[in-house]
Amino acid sequence: MAKRYELSNGQWRLIADLLPGKAGDPGRSGVDNRLFVNGVMWVLRSGAHWHDLPARYGKWKSVHKRFTRWARAGVWERVFETLTADPDNDYLMLDSSLVRAHQQAATGKGGTRTVVSKIFRTFLQATAPVVDACSA
Repeated sequence: MAKRYELSNGQWRLIADLLPGKAGDPGRSGVDNRLFVNGVMWVLRSGAHWHDLPARYGKWKSVHKRFTRWARAGVWERVFETLTADPDNDYLMLDSSLVRAHQQAATGKGGTRTVVSKIFRTFLQATAPVVDACSA
């Protein structure tokens, strides 16, 4: 059974092959992509700061850096496109009550952060319904 905010086995099977860092991929292999994605899910779904990430997911700075690299490389967008192309797209109902913002969100800097924050926001909106649909 998956912990709160973590992917179930069914959810993981949907996205596992879309993520970089597998044994046959060029470059360094990811130690544990599922643990990393679960860490990202924890931050996004809980609304906590990155530095509050529990130690079981790894060092918060490393997880944040990898999240940012994947965002710039378009990994999250590929995952969303695949999930939304699913003909059984019961999870496409978005609920704005899932979007959380910290007080600091109103005064954030622009620049490259806007790209990452857009991906961050899209990931939060897209994964919450996936979690609910696959858990049922």
